[in-house]
Amino acid sequence: MDIPLACQEQLLPGADLIDKYALAVSLGYQGIELRGRGDLGLARRLPELRRAHAAGVVTPTVCVEMDHFIGDFDPDRSRDAVRNLRSQLSVIAELGGVGAMTPAAWGMFSRRLPPFEPPRTPAGDRRVLVDALGELGEHARTEGVTLFLEPLNRYEDHMVNRLDQAVELCRAVGSPAVRVVADTYHMNIEEDDPHAALRAAAPYLGHVQVSDSNRHQPGAGHLDWPALLGTLTDLGYPGWLALECRLRGEPVAALRQAATVLGHPDRPWRAAA
Repeated sequence: MDIPLACQEQLLPGADLIDKYALAVSLGYQGIELRGRGDLGLARRLPELRRAHAAGVVTPTVCVEMDHFIGDFDPDRSRDAVRNLRSQLSVIAELGGVGAMTPAAWGMFSRRLPPFEPPRTPAGDRRVLVDALGELGEHARTEGVTLFLEPLNRYEDHMVNRLDQAVELCRAVGSPAVRVVADTYHMNIEEDDPHAALRAAAPYLGHVQVSDSNRHQPGAGHLDWPALLGTLTDLGYPGWLALECRLRGEPVAALRQAATVLGHPDRPWRAAA
């Protein structure tokens, strides 16, 4: 089974999305994962995105890029994050995509650094996340797309670090339009057994982001990519792989290395028989 492979837009050289997509396809990628900035930045790009879509550029997903997220301690910032994600879900739906993803928070608090105890209780964290995910899940459902919740490692977020924690929130929300993102970099830090974690999360697994153990492109670290891809194949994983990493070395060579490691070496994607 071939799992389609996307590359985040900022990693690709090129004057615009059409140029970036041409390069991506030549290297073995089938799509571009967009980045969704705050202040409704993705919606402001709609003229550009519509031109790219009309030219055949495939944009399956959007990854939120903001300085505040749905789990923010400040209710106004949390609501603004929800507002931006609602907009991103609508934009990706118009482009024929699959969905948008978000962490609970990023860089807001870590129990690994002083003062070690956050200003909100775990129960309070959970209420904020379930409320936000419930609203976003309903909006995603009406748009025909999916919201993906991404666990981050313990140094970047204190609320959702492992796949099982994200799955529990999905169960609490109870919407088929809320699913989980597995990010191989964060899993490398947080999961005792990444393969067992993927198998346990399989019914809720909607998207996978890939980078190696050092956050560089696949092949630049020590992750066992044949084993990870084999697990996803065995699970019948139905989604995309999206390259989210730093590039070590010359960018085009690094992108080619990643596509080769992930089983897409300079060739058009072949749909599974």
